[in-house]
Amino acid sequence: MAGPNAASGGSDFTNNLGRVYALYTGGFLGFVLFLAVLEQVGVPNNIIGYLFVIFTIGVYAMIGIMSRTMQVSEYYVAGRKVPAFYNGMATAADWMSAASFIGMAGTLYALGYDGLAFILGWTGGYVLVATLIAPYLRKFGCYTVPDFLAFRFGGNGARIMGIIVLMSCSFTYVVAQIVGTGLIGARLLGMSFEIAVFVGLVGILVCSMLGGMRAVTWTQVAQYIVLIVAYLIPVVILSAQRYGLPLPQLTYGQVLQEIAVREQQMVQQGLAAAGAIRPHVQPFTSYSPLNYFGLILCLMVGTAALPHVLMRYFTTPSVREARTSVAWTLLFIFILYFTAPAYAAFAKLEVFRDVIGQNIASLPAWVYSYGKIGLVSICGKAAASPEAVAEACRAIAGHAGVLRLGDLRIDNDVIVISTPEIAGLPYVVAGLVAAGGLAAALSTADGLLLAIANALSHDVYYKMIDKNAPTARRLIIARVLLITVAIIAAWTASHRPADIVAMVAWAFSLAAGGLFPALVLGIWWKRTSSAGAVAGMAVGFGVTLLYLVVSRYYPSFGVNYLGMTSLLNPMTGAPVVADMAAALANPNADTPAGLASKVGWFNVNNISAALFGLPAGFLTMIVVSLLTPGPSKEMQDFIDEIRQPKGRALMEEKTA
Repeated sequence: MAGPNAASGGSDFTNNLGRVYALYTGGFLGFVLFLAVLEQVGVPNNIIGYLFVIFTIGVYAMIGIMSRTMQVSEYYVAGRKVPAFYNGMATAADWMSAASFIGMAGTLYALGYDGLAFILGWTGGYVLVATLIAPYLRKFGCYTVPDFLAFRFGGNGARIMGIIVLMSCSFTYVVAQIVGTGLIGARLLGMSFEIAVFVGLVGILVCSMLGGMRAVTWTQVAQYIVLIVAYLIPVVILSAQRYGLPLPQLTYGQVLQEIAVREQQMVQQGLAAAGAIRPHVQPFTSYSPLNYFGLILCLMVGTAALPHVLMRYFTTPSVREARTSVAWTLLFIFILYFTAPAYAAFAKLEVFRDVIGQNIASLPAWVYSYGKIGLVSICGKAAASPEAVAEACRAIAGHAGVLRLGDLRIDNDVIVISTPEIAGLPYVVAGLVAAGGLAAALSTADGLLLAIANALSHDVYYKMIDKNAPTARRLIIARVLLITVAIIAAWTASHRPADIVAMVAWAFSLAAGGLFPALVLGIWWKRTSSAGAVAGMAVGFGVTLLYLVVSRYYPSFGVNYLGMTSLLNPMTGAPVVADMAAALANPNADTPAGLASKVGWFNVNNISAALFGLPAGFLTMIVVSLLTPGPSKEMQDFIDEIRQPKGRALMEEKTA
């Protein structure tokens, strides 16, 4: 395959992108078919798993090594040579993390209609990116989001605040991706999670360390192809098998009808209590309307302000291509998100029809495969073995030995990976899905690590410490910081912090409260002053963080000290302040107390904290700007020029 390094000497590589990636896609599909043949002739599953990992990470590593560079613009912004179509694909891979690939369908499986809030918020965010932010940041010609903030508002105050928010948003996010690589690597390679984490780290570093943004870009295009193929194939097969039409997005309605029928059957057969079933298509069974629409808003605004997403639009050749690139990003994300509800519905139907109602002694093997690692439990105990399940169910008075809906608990993150096994598909399909999840985790981890390292090397070291640093030293510093941050993140991930999933959800609210007002007003309101921007970012970020911490770890504070309304169980709307000590002791428990620990003032869920920080940031920024001297006439004219849809980037000569 032609190396991306060719791009540094001209346009040979970019002119042949279609042919290169068409060959790559064909080769990958051929490899999957080859593994399917190996499975049929009796090759062990663990060998197939090793081959998946070796092939995919090997290709990513090859692209990363061939894309090595010693040019600053190539390392930070891929030389601004990435066509809109491929930048859209790379951005989609950068965006669709392990949480999207693995967790989205699991969330929809558990929440049904209410889970659509995540899809609406995340996809809607790219509309804001396209209309309010990305083209204008590209016209600035900067390298990083803090770079834009420093130039627009003057001085290092805004730059420092931007770095603080960026680090807060990105670090826990990247830790979660490394946790994902460890889990998937452990499954495919049969090694301990702690070792698999560092194996995944090697894969991340070889993609990004030598070539920076250029290497990450071309690797992410390859990773998107893997992850979207892996996501679509299982549900396409299920749709074709059940309805004769390999378009799950069109057969989704039939699946929902069958789920509704099966839900009623389970109640009639005594397999589920009428009050225990939350109908899959009924709204507001998990979130109140306030929290449902509040979550959509926070995810939209947070998506539009996440630094690792915005920095991808600095890589296009022109302002127009940046705008077009957002449209392609939305399309490529839409393909997966449009399929996720169908994926969740097919998985739920398979479980309801083929698992619920089965004799405890004849459960399928996948129950025990995932039960051994604590991801499936039956009758309140991990389904580690048939004996453990039988003993747990016998301990329940009156249990008839038949699996009921309330007996089975599946971790949300297992749904996507386990669906091929639940449906009885060949192991190669399950391995393909795991490889897709690995691609999703690696691609996002690459982008996040690069965002962190670039902010530290460019915005802290070069812009604030040594403005005369030569190119070679700048790139060495960038790579050392990249490796350092990656090792710290991997060490953190190896300890599997209990709150990491919750903290990842915080990233969107922190970005929304801390960065979105400054980005939008910095572009669209010329009067925004430096003092106003710094104060607005500090207040928006601070209020959001305060609410996140208090509502998560000190939920009683909002009731006992601030006189706010009682905390409610988001599942039922009933007050649950009585058991606050238990909530504080175990905030992750799926109990009324545990659920209450995620709800706070005015009954706003923890994940929607930007409902407080976002208006606080905007209000502070506007008031302080009106009370302090505005930007210079030259800067205001500069902002007018930024908003013109045509023209060259205005800062490239100064930052290159």
